[in-house]
Amino acid sequence: MTESIKTILIDGKWQEARDGDAIEVVAPSTGQRIGAISRGGKTEIDAAVAAARRAFEGVWGQTPAVERGRLLSKLGLRIAECAEELAQIEARDTGKAMKLARNDVAATARYFEYYGGAADKLHGETIPFLEGYQVLIVREPRGVAGHIIPWNYPAQMFGRTIAAALAAGNTAVLKPAEEACLSIIRLTELAIEVGIPAGVINLVTGYGEEAGAALTANPDVDFLSFTGSPEVGTLVQKAAADNHVPCVLELGGKSPQIVFDDVDVEKALPVIVSAIIQNTGQTCSAGSRVLIQRTIYEEFVAALAKRVNAVRVGSHDADLDCGPVISAVQCDRVRGFLERAQADGVAVIGEGRLDASAVDGGFYVKPTLLGPVDESHELAQDEVFGPVLAAIPFDDENDAIRIANGTHFGLIAGIWTENGARQMRLAKKLRVGQVYINGYGAGGGIELPFGGFKRSGHGREKGFEALKEYTVAKTIVINHK
Repeated sequence: MTESIKTILIDGKWQEARDGDAIEVVAPSTGQRIGAISRGGKTEIDAAVAAARRAFEGVWGQTPAVERGRLLSKLGLRIAECAEELAQIEARDTGKAMKLARNDVAATARYFEYYGGAADKLHGETIPFLEGYQVLIVREPRGVAGHIIPWNYPAQMFGRTIAAALAAGNTAVLKPAEEACLSIIRLTELAIEVGIPAGVINLVTGYGEEAGAALTANPDVDFLSFTGSPEVGTLVQKAAADNHVPCVLELGGKSPQIVFDDVDVEKALPVIVSAIIQNTGQTCSAGSRVLIQRTIYEEFVAALAKRVNAVRVGSHDADLDCGPVISAVQCDRVRGFLERAQADGVAVIGEGRLDASAVDGGFYVKPTLLGPVDESHELAQDEVFGPVLAAIPFDDENDAIRIANGTHFGLIAGIWTENGARQMRLAKKLRVGQVYINGYGAGGGIELPFGGFKRSGHGREKGFEALKEYTVAKTIVINHK
C-alpha cells in the first residue's frame, strides 16, 4: 500500500519514507485498520544515525548533565500532563485494557523523572596508586545508541531505554515495532515540544527486517538496545559483533512461581493470576509456570482454577481483566500451543471467559490454566507470550530448584513460602535476574535493575545499572611528580 504519512523523525524534521511506502496499523480489539505508518528502511536509518552523530558531537555533547536532566524531567512532566491522551493511543494500538495503559504511561513519565534526576549524579572515582600519581576513572557516554523496541509495552520501553541513554549523554535512533508504535510517535512529538534538541532523538518506523536490520548493521552506531525474541536477539548480537558494538539484550523468559505447602494461599492466588494475564500474557516477565509442592497440588490448583475461570476478556475500552493479543499471527501462535497441549493429553483446568465486547475479528484468546504439565513439555520450556499458565508439581526444595532452573531462560522468579531460611536458600540458587518473595513484580520497577541469565539475555536495564550500560569507563593517569 502507499499512503503519504510522516512518522519518521530525522534531525528534528518529520518526513515520510523516501519511496512513500506505508504500513497498515490494525487495532487488536477489532482487527480493523486505524491508520498507517511510514515504511522506512536503510536510507532513513543511515540519515538518522548521521543526525544522531552530529547531535552527539555538537549540541547534546556540549549540554551539561544538569541541563540534560532538566530537559528529561520536563519531558516527564509533559507526559504526565498528556497521560489520558497517551493511554488512549496505547490501548487502542496494543489492545491492552485502559487501566493497564494508564499504568504504563505513568511509568513512562516516572522513567524520565528518575533519569532526569540521575543525569548529574553519574560520578567517577579515584584509585590509590603510586606516589606522585593521581588516577581518575570517569564515565563517558558511548555515543549513538540504537534502540529496537517491542510491541508489548511501547510507551514504557520508550521511557526505559531512551531516558537512560539520554541521561548518560548519548543520542538515539529508535526503531519501534511496526505492530504498535503510535504512542512512541506521540512521545517523540512531546520530546520536541519540551526542547530536546534536533537530532538527539531520531525515529524511523518500518519493518524489523528492513529498518531494524539496517540499524543493527550501521557501522556508526556505538551501542544497541534490543528487547524481543531470542531468535531475533541472536541476529542483533551477530550484527553488533561485526562492528564490535556492545549491546543490552532482553529476550524473554519462562518465569516460575514456586509455591510451597506453607504458602499464604489467599495472598498468592491473585498475584499468580495477575502475573500471567497482565497484558494478556505478552510480557517477558510473565509468571508462565506455577510450580506447586505435591502435598498441596490438587487443592491449590483447584483454587487457582476458580480465579482463572473468573477472568474476563474483552476490548481495550471495556477495561476488563484481559484484552486481545497483538495480532492474528500471535493469536494463531498461542492457540497452537493450546491445541498441541490438549492433543498431548494435558488437561485444561481453568479457562477465562469472553465478554460481549470481544467482537468477531478481534484477536482474542481465553486465559488458560493447564496441568499437570511435564517439565519437558513445550508448555514448560518455551515462551508462549500469551495468557497460558502451566501447573507443574514438585516434591521438595531441591526438586523445585531443578525444575525452576531447567529451561533456557532465566529472567524472574517468585517464591511463595513463610520459611525465611528457605526463601534465601532458593533466592541464591535460582538462575534469574530478579527474585520476588511472597510477591511478584513491583509495578514499573523503575529503580530496580532488570535483565536475565541464559537466553533471557544479558546486560541490565532500569536503575543506575542502566546508566552504567550506556557509559564506558575511561582511566586518566596524571603524573605530578
